[in-house]
Amino acid sequence: MHYVMLINAAVSLIMGCALVLVWRRDPTQTFTRYVGWANLIQLLVPLIYLVKSQGNATADELGNFALTVVAAAYSTLLLQGAADLAHREVPKNGGWMTFLVMAAVNAAAVGFGGPRMGQASMGTVNTLLGVVCTYWLWNAGATRFSSEKLVGPLLVLLGLIQFIYVVYQDAGAALLATLGALLRMMLGLVLLYAALDRGTLATRKLQRRFEQLTERSHQGIMISLGDSSIVYANPACLAIYGVETLDQLKVVTVARTIPKEERAKVGGILSDIQHGRQEDASYEALRYRGDGTPLWLRFHYFSTEWDGAPAVQVLISDESDRHKANQALLRQAMCDELTGLPNRAAMIASLRARCSTTNDADRFVLVLMNIDRFKLFNEAHGHSMGDEVLRAVGQALRAALDADCEVMRLAGDEFALVSPANANANGDTAVALVTRVRQLMAKPMWVSGQEFFLDASMGIALYPSSARDAESLLRAANAALHVAKRTPGTSHQLAAKAFERGASNTLEQEQALRSGLERSEFQLVYQPKVHAHTGQLTSFEALARWNRPGVGPVSPLEFIAAAERTGLIGSLGAALLRQACLQIAVWQKQYGRCVPVAVNVSPFQLLDPRFPELVAEILLSCGVAAQLLTLEITESSAVQNLDQTRLQVEQLRAMGVHVAMDDFGTGFSSLNMLRSLRLHTVKIDRGLIDPLPSPDAVAVVRAICQLADALHLHVVAEGVETLTQAGAARDAGCGELQGYLYSRPLLPRDVGPWLARMLWQSEVDTLALPLQSGKLGA
Repeated sequence: MHYVMLINAAVSLIMGCALVLVWRRDPTQTFTRYVGWANLIQLLVPLIYLVKSQGNATADELGNFALTVVAAAYSTLLLQGAADLAHREVPKNGGWMTFLVMAAVNAAAVGFGGPRMGQASMGTVNTLLGVVCTYWLWNAGATRFSSEKLVGPLLVLLGLIQFIYVVYQDAGAALLATLGALLRMMLGLVLLYAALDRGTLATRKLQRRFEQLTERSHQGIMISLGDSSIVYANPACLAIYGVETLDQLKVVTVARTIPKEERAKVGGILSDIQHGRQEDASYEALRYRGDGTPLWLRFHYFSTEWDGAPAVQVLISDESDRHKANQALLRQAMCDELTGLPNRAAMIASLRARCSTTNDADRFVLVLMNIDRFKLFNEAHGHSMGDEVLRAVGQALRAALDADCEVMRLAGDEFALVSPANANANGDTAVALVTRVRQLMAKPMWVSGQEFFLDASMGIALYPSSARDAESLLRAANAALHVAKRTPGTSHQLAAKAFERGASNTLEQEQALRSGLERSEFQLVYQPKVHAHTGQLTSFEALARWNRPGVGPVSPLEFIAAAERTGLIGSLGAALLRQACLQIAVWQKQYGRCVPVAVNVSPFQLLDPRFPELVAEILLSCGVAAQLLTLEITESSAVQNLDQTRLQVEQLRAMGVHVAMDDFGTGFSSLNMLRSLRLHTVKIDRGLIDPLPSPDAVAVVRAICQLADALHLHVVAEGVETLTQAGAARDAGCGELQGYLYSRPLLPRDVGPWLARMLWQSEVDTLALPLQSGKLGA
């Protein structure tokens, strides 16, 4: 009996493990998992019988109930496996419910009728399970494998043999175990065969799917082995190489399409992938079909296997249409639509290529050409005619110049000419090129039956003397073009070395100006003005200075002009005015009094109707009296905006602020302007002071002073550098003198001695000559 049980257990173990391993290998065949575990659970039956054989009543009772639980689990797992085999849906919790019901039925049978009733219950349940499974599997369309139909009858037999125990009890246990082992072995073999059938079917499906994907793919697919033999090629691949069958597609055929210079590269890719040094690789190249048709192909190599041997799979895409479209877009991007000539992008690319590969000995010439007054031409004749003229100019330039000279249209009426790189290309080459263009422009241009004469301005830059990179060369030529435009008619200008950085420096300075304002980099220095007769300090002029970080001092002529171009003059002027007023307040607090300080005002500040309000706000916030501030305006700004300037001066006078005219005598002076502006002071420009004491210069200065005296204006001479100039200016009638003869512009910390000396002299004069001091103060 024990041997029979041992054999029964061995069969359950072997078949159960085999079925579970099949499921582990192929998880889609879940029926093998259920039936496999059902066989493994049967291993508990011999152990339970071993417990029951101890002769203990309690152990016997527990063994009986354990058998009911094992039988319920076994039947439930078989039911789940059969349902999966027959493609039947089992509710989510149906398995647990089935197990509980079967366990309860079997336990009740054992409890009420003993082991025989329990065995009868289990036999009945398993027989019914076999009948249900037979119905499922024999139903039309349930399965396509005839071997699977044996599962139902085998389950019926497994249920029926359990009645042997009901009839013969312990005497039939050995027979029951033997038959059960045989039937379970047959069931396991049938299920293994079914799993094999299903796996084979799945493999065939995948194979057919692969064949459909590859055979109908527009991508060429080729598989080659390590010995360079081609074992597979789909129809698309055959069509790409211009052959009809795989036999015709030899390695030699493929190799013949690869240029000699690329064969080593392709061989290296194949070797790296075959030996695992590289997972995949891609590249695009031009190939030719057997009939000579050019193709632009994209290759993607990756490793695979073929019949167990390592292989390389190649995906081949015919990208000819895309490549042609890209080339067309590239040509469109690099070509001017109107004239058909290369455009600005092409010119930049050409210049960069030349500058990066050309030696200094290989010189070339860049000419930027602009048709003069072409906007007027468009307005007179219409844009359609203008386009026809531009097209004609492009064709004429192309015909007049050498074939290796590049002719490009940049935009609008601007063209570019680039000579071929040549060791002898120099100024003579540039002159020859420009001469041809001038000769062309001298002739009438016939367009649509009409005759037109055109002029053009040309800027010339030489590589490498003008610049050494494309952008700098273009800037130099462009700057020369703007200079050439100042000359009427067809003209040209050769770029100087300074042109290379001209516009770039201007832009850089304008950018630095903005950051300089934010960082308060602008400072004021103060140049004294003295009484023409006593030499006593009368006032200061505040002069702006910019010590730019990393560059050094910047001329006021440069940064004031940059501020006016960029619209920053309002902010800069307000900042300098506030700085001057704050300094006046400091000197007042330190010395008890202060002399007036003059601050220059830009013409653009006078255009702001709120400028007087700004001055009043600054004076109030700094706590400075209006009489201590003088604003100097230029003669040119007063002439250009006389009405606006007159209104501004009136408002400033009403506030108590003095207004002076700076650089008088250099612009469009007029008696009416001096009379209508009601100024306080006139400053004679240094250009009229420099010639002193020559008689004619003295006469001019004396006339200005007489005119100022008649209009009750104070006169200041600026730019006094010698004693003879000072004497002549004083004798001519100037009341104040300013210049290097007395002092250079001073930092605020160096002004102290001047103010201290002024206060001391004032106290002495007050004690000694009170009447004279009062006259001078007036």
